[in-house]
Amino acid sequence: MQLLSSNTLAPFIISASLLLTACGGGGSSSGDNNSNTGSTSPQWVAGQFANYSTLANQCSVPLTQKLWLRSWSDDTYLWYDEIIDRDPAPYSVAEYFELLKTDELSDTGNLKDNFHFSMPTAEWELLNGSGASVGYGMTLNLRNASAGVSRQVTVAFNEPNTPASNAGISRGAIIVSVDGVSVANANDSDSIDTLNAGLFPDATGKQTVFTVRDLNAQTDRTVTLSAGTIVSTPVQNTKTIQTTNGKVGYLQFNSHIATAEKGLYDAMTLLSNAQVDDLVLDIRYNGGGLLALASQLGYMIAGDNATTNRVFEQTSFNNKYPNINPVTREALSPMPFISESIGFNTSLLRSGLSLPTLNLKRVFVLTTPGTCSASEALMNALRGINIEVIQLGDTTCGKPYGFYPTSNCATTYFTIQFKGVNDKGFGEYSDGFIPSANPTLDSEVPGCVLEDDLGHALGDTNERLLSAALFYRNNNRCPATASALARAPARESFVDPGFMLQDTRNQNVLKNNRILTPLALEQ
Repeated sequence: MQLLSSNTLAPFIISASLLLTACGGGGSSSGDNNSNTGSTSPQWVAGQFANYSTLANQCSVPLTQKLWLRSWSDDTYLWYDEIIDRDPAPYSVAEYFELLKTDELSDTGNLKDNFHFSMPTAEWELLNGSGASVGYGMTLNLRNASAGVSRQVTVAFNEPNTPASNAGISRGAIIVSVDGVSVANANDSDSIDTLNAGLFPDATGKQTVFTVRDLNAQTDRTVTLSAGTIVSTPVQNTKTIQTTNGKVGYLQFNSHIATAEKGLYDAMTLLSNAQVDDLVLDIRYNGGGLLALASQLGYMIAGDNATTNRVFEQTSFNNKYPNINPVTREALSPMPFISESIGFNTSLLRSGLSLPTLNLKRVFVLTTPGTCSASEALMNALRGINIEVIQLGDTTCGKPYGFYPTSNCATTYFTIQFKGVNDKGFGEYSDGFIPSANPTLDSEVPGCVLEDDLGHALGDTNERLLSAALFYRNNNRCPATASALARAPARESFVDPGFMLQDTRNQNVLKNNRILTPLALEQ
């Protein structure tokens, strides 16, 4: 199950290498050794950092695991010199990792690093490879989570052939209660635990009784769902919309995971064969993933002439590594727009196939605060080669950074290691891309501020964001509803689930939020 919220942006990531790297160690930091004289095991000495490869996978000694995290962070973290060098002894491994990041603020006063987390390696590998996770197959939108305000949990979309979809629970349905506990009014720890246990199951087979109010229904109904292993379908709803002035392609793209390559290839082939005149790319729930997939999609949208010898993204690491990648040890070079299949999953699509192209000069993108990382890099890269990007919806999450998921002792860690810029050298959108009728900043994109419309199916031409894109296409301006719904900032439609983050299942809630952005090599 996935939960959308505004302030849990940390889980939203995008990946920035062609292939996943899960290394146990490799680089070295300043200093040759952090062992005390005469000691048989590594010890913490302020300011001294052992080569983290010498500390890797020593899983029976928690202190060594913490020292590995410390040296790895000092070597590869983008803002390594802003980490306070603390003695790890008083902390658990998980607690210590949470401290190995900057506490500094951005120029706009927000935390500089909102993207620091870890998860079990087995879970990460399953999620990265196929988008698989335990749940019911529905992604949720949470509003009004503040204390004293009636909460509302609404289904944003579901995956096909899952417990939720098979029970007829679809976009717009409101979750009224979970195992008898009211979602709107729960305020004690036992009730909150029940909500979390039901909304975020951590084992297959768990049965939960939901009371739901379907979209436009006058009465509630009760359904019992059994949690299973849900495999994400990242590319959905591809269609051609015939208008009075040409064909418009529509594509719902939910995640840059490995299995999306075949879905994107098929979808863009369909739209290319239909000779669409414009594209509406719905990435409102796409939190990121493999940057290489974003590069491929950028190529398929813009075509060969627009992308030849142009940069999709140029990455840079911390000042210890001006010329090489500290993880791969390769010389830094720009990522191009990729014109062939990579074959992430050769059973679905082999490598080396020429990708289909639409050869468009503009693209309409539908966004929310759940639009993050690789999705933002795609927008930035297209703007960098003068493809007109028109943004309908909400301000994106703001993540021009990336990382290589790195495993040690059965846990995979994600820490910011690089930042990226487009062909024009722009990459400062840490507060997100902002739709604007009159853009004046580089991070402001021509378009319309609109709230997500949970009252219509995705791909329905009456759905607010898609309808606005079609209106803008015909009139070169926002519909009247856009100005009425404009908000500043435009993030409040996704409210931090504080009632869920206050209990012992905090990490599980965050874990399920991350499913929104199935990762991969991170950007």
